[in-house]
Amino acid sequence: MSSKLKVLQVIPKLGFGGAETGCYDLAHYLPENNCASYIVTSGGELLKFIDKKKVKLIRLPVHSKNPILMFFNSIALVFIILFNNISIVHARSRAPAWSCLIATKITRRKFVTTFHGTYNFKNLVKKFYNSVMVRSHLVIAGSNFIFSHINTNYSKYMNLKKKFLVIFRGINVDYFDPSTTLESEENQLLLDWQVTREKKIVLMPGRLTSWKGQDIFIEAINLVNKELGYQAFFAIILGSDQGRDIYTKKLKRLAEQYRLTNQLKFIENCKNMPLAYKVSDLIVSASKEPEAFGRVAVEAQSMEKPIIASNIGGSNETISNNKTGFLFEAGNPESLSKKILEVLNSEETTLKSMGIEGRKNVIKKFNVEKMCFSTYSEYKKLLN
Repeated sequence: MSSKLKVLQVIPKLGFGGAETGCYDLAHYLPENNCASYIVTSGGELLKFIDKKKVKLIRLPVHSKNPILMFFNSIALVFIILFNNISIVHARSRAPAWSCLIATKITRRKFVTTFHGTYNFKNLVKKFYNSVMVRSHLVIAGSNFIFSHINTNYSKYMNLKKKFLVIFRGINVDYFDPSTTLESEENQLLLDWQVTREKKIVLMPGRLTSWKGQDIFIEAINLVNKELGYQAFFAIILGSDQGRDIYTKKLKRLAEQYRLTNQLKFIENCKNMPLAYKVSDLIVSASKEPEAFGRVAVEAQSMEKPIIASNIGGSNETISNNKTGFLFEAGNPESLSKKILEVLNSEETTLKSMGIEGRKNVIKKFNVEKMCFSTYSEYKKLLN
């Protein structure tokens, strides 16, 4: 029997979200530290970037919440664990976590979960379903906010003998680096967006869904225009509605109502996010509900850009207010508009200093190397 650490991560789909990129980064970090790395997933856009020489990829319908398929997945995982002599199974979502729980009980392997979000519940059945994320040998919370949320809502499901800790999510600071973009690429992106450098650019990235607060952003733009008496900047709402076209239509009607059609652009996607941040002068994250971590705020800081974010959830931990970014009252367009005006009226040297402090903050606390090393260290402690 090999003593080499073998880790199997299980995630519904491997897309570009925080949980998915964290899974991807860790999967490629482990082989560099003499660990065998496996991923079980149903698919996703990130699959084409996986280094098949380093990471073993196995396809299963682990995205499904169908009880029959979940049971099928648990049996399949038992065979995968035994055949590959897996040491640790790490689940990153609820449906596959139930399959992993069963499989690790049968195979007597160590089970790890990462609690990536608040997982809303309206009844005890849903709360019980969510509780699988705290039924592992090691529970990882992605932020102190999530740690508190788990303690408040799931303490009765927790085994106090099991380990529960915070490992902040991390981003690749070499990828989100302002020095890596080319001027020709920047000019092409501005051309694609149909904006110019004559005015500043305010960017709001994130999928189009009501809790992300794109409507708050539009309301705030209108208030800024009223205060200034003219349209001082271009605004970009960058993100896909993922089929929520009713919400998109609502946002566009709101923009038309405030006569913002020439100032505000809706861009569905951008394959080069560092470039999107680089061409922008200000980044906004206007979530109405708490972000578990708030990747936009961290990416913006890494790109040395001023960030304005809601004063709830993970943003309170990732942003040092008035030092590496700005916090505004969540759900309040007037509060957001005042912060936008503050940035527009700030000296460039002040904003540049803030950007430098922001990148230092991310490198110190939220870089992907730190996240991967911390997780790997906990794996070894768990086995020992």
